[in-house]
This record gives sequence, structure tokens and C-alpha cells, in this order.
Amino acid sequence: MEGNTKRNLFQKKRRVGILGYGNLGKFLATKIIESSNFELAFVWNRTKVVLEECIESCVVLDNISDFKSRTPDIVVEVAHPSVTKNYGKRILEYCDYMIGSPTALSDEFLFEELKAAARVNGLYVPSGALWGGEDIRKMSDSGILQSLTVTMKKHPKSLKLEGYLKDKNAEVRNEAVVLYKGSVLDVCALAPHNTNTMAAAAIAAPNLGFKGVTGCLVSDPKLVDYHIVEIEGFGAPQTDGSSFQVHTIRKNPARIGAVTGFATAGAFFCSLKSKILTFLEKIKFLFLFSCLILEIIKN
Repeated sequence: MEGNTKRNLFQKKRRVGILGYGNLGKFLATKIIESSNFELAFVWNRTKVVLEECIESCVVLDNISDFKSRTPDIVVEVAHPSVTKNYGKRILEYCDYMIGSPTALSDEFLFEELKAAARVNGLYVPSGALWGGEDIRKMSDSGILQSLTVTMKKHPKSLKLEGYLKDKNAEVRNEAVVLYKGSVLDVCALAPHNTNTMAAAAIAAPNLGFKGVTGCLVSDPKLVDYHIVEIEGFGAPQTDGSSFQVHTIRKNPARIGAVTGFATAGAFFCSLKSKILTFLEKIKFLFLFSCLILEIIKN
């Protein structure tokens, strides 16, 4: 299979390609340029003019299909779920791939296709704003986890929505409104930019998956300084009726209109840094620095 596995093992600097140049893409590009361990292989963005103002022309990629010409060790997607749908398999057949829009994996057929393609290279899914992913995974693996709910609360201007959710959000005025509560599977397509944490939770809890994990999306005009993520999990009831319960609340500093909070960007880079410097020889889930990373590496 085509790829650059041998070169990757001995190369001093890891070459990173970035797909998407929004706030998160800009943050990652800056960190990579500043790092002594990484080298920027390329940056692609749907609107090229944004790159011309900030990125050297030699690293600008005009067409995603030409990514191989830049010999990346890993490609990081921070653009849109459609990028993974259209190019994920092709990228994985050549190098490692980190999906910044894991809502794409709510498509079961695509998820299975990517796992099959990741027999040589690694498929990584950062947790984004997910907190306690390791515990969720342990509970899922042990059969303890019975239910999991992820509630995301953001200012209306920080929500990029589709369909009826977009219309519902436009009507929010002074008080918080629950835009959606139900299966994570059904909300991913309507809020692809705002439900990545829910998607990460669904991946962390395979016994529940996208259908079984509950997502709750709240539009709150009073949240002018933070994004809030609440995660609540319940274990199976014991014979005496008691059950395990965990409830976490994460307040992530974010300006009005920002889709991604400050701490999420830092966690994303931490995830990238941890995995690109490590070569693993087996398939497993690993959680580092509160970053959920789905690793599908060569057996």
C-alpha cells in the first residue's frame, strides 16, 4: 500500500498538512510553525484568499487531491465533515489522519470504511471539549455505562446550524432555549460544527454509540464569555436500586461568535503533539491530556 511509513519512523521533523484555516486551523498552523518537532507540509482552505494574506505561498495547497505531492506524515482536518467523506479514505491510505470534525463518523458506512482503510496508518479523533473521556471509555468497556448525556450551551451567534435548528435559533431572544434533545446521531447533520464533543462521546462509548448517546443543544444569549459542556453518565442499577453517577461541568472561555473555545484549541494541539511523536503497534483507545484519540494503527 502506498505511503511513507518507513520515512516517517526516521524523519526528525513530522510533516503536518492542515485542511481548513478557520480559528482552529490558524491556531494549529501557528503552533506547528513555532515547534521544533513539526514542519508545515501544506495548508488548504476553501477560500484561498484567506491563505494568501497569512501563509507562505510555498505551503498553500490549491487542491486537496494533490496532498501526496507535499509528502505529509499526518493530515489534520479542521474544515467540515464533508472533507472526511470525500477524502478521508484516500488520505488514510497514504498517511495518518486526524479528524477535527468527528460528526462525519455518525455515518456508519463511512466510519467502517475509514477503519478498514486505516490498517497501515493511524486514524485519530480528538475529543475537542469532551471532559472525562477516559472514564467514559472504561465504563463502556466494563459494561457499567447505561446512559450518557452531553449538553452543550453556547451563545446563539456561536452556533452554526442547518434546517429547522437554524430557524429555531434565530428566534432566541433573552432567555436560554433548548434547541434539540435526542440522539446524537440525528443532530450531527444539523449542527456539524457544534456537536463534535457529542460525537467524541459517542465514539468513547461504543456500547451506546451515536444512536444511544443523548445530545442536548442549548442556545443561551447570556453566555457572552464561555461555552459550557455538561456530561452526565449513569451506571446500571444495583440490586438495592442505587447506581453510579458522574456529572461534570466545563466552562470554556470563548468570545461571542466563536465556534471553538480557547481550551479546546489547546487540547487539540496537545492531542496532535502527543500522537505524532509516538508510534504505536496495536489497535487501542488512548486518552492523553483529556484528549480522546481513536487510534487505528497497523496490527
